[in-house]
Amino acid sequence: MIYQQHSRRPRENFHAGNSGDIRKCIRLPETYILLKYLHLSCVALSGAGFVLRGAWMMRASAMLARRWVRIAPHLLDTVLLASAIALALLIGQYPLVDPWLTAKVLGLIAYIVLGTIALRRGRTRAVRIAAFWSALLVFAYIVAVAMTKSVLPYVD
Repeated sequence: MIYQQHSRRPRENFHAGNSGDIRKCIRLPETYILLKYLHLSCVALSGAGFVLRGAWMMRASAMLARRWVRIAPHLLDTVLLASAIALALLIGQYPLVDPWLTAKVLGLIAYIVLGTIALRRGRTRAVRIAAFWSALLVFAYIVAVAMTKSVLPYVD
C-alpha cells in the first residue's frame, strides 16, 4: 500500500478526497490503468474488425453473412462503450462539459452512421465503399482527439 513511512496517511499525490476511505484512493490508479487498457484494446479490435468487414464487403464475401460476424462486433462495442463511460466517470470528464470528449462522442455517432451505410444500408457498392473510407477517416479523427485531448488534433 502507498503510505508515508511514519504516517497512516497516503502520499500527497494520492488523496482520499471527500470519501475518507483510503483504500479507494490507492486503488484508483490501478482501476484507471485497467480500464484504459481494456478500452484501448477494444478500440484496436473494433477498428481491425471494421477494416476486415469492410474488406469482405468490397469483395462481396459470404463471410459478412455469418452469425458470429454479425454478433461479435456488438459484444465488443458494448464493452468498448462501457469502458468509455467508466473512464469518463472515473476521471470526472463528461461530454458537453469537456470539448474533446464532446468531439469524440459526435465523431462516434458519425462513425456509427457511416459504418452502417458501409456494411449494410448503402444502396450501391460505390456508396458503401465511400462510406467505408469516410468511416475510417472519422475513426482516425476520434483516435487523434483521444490522444491529444483536443477538438482539432495536431493543430497549433
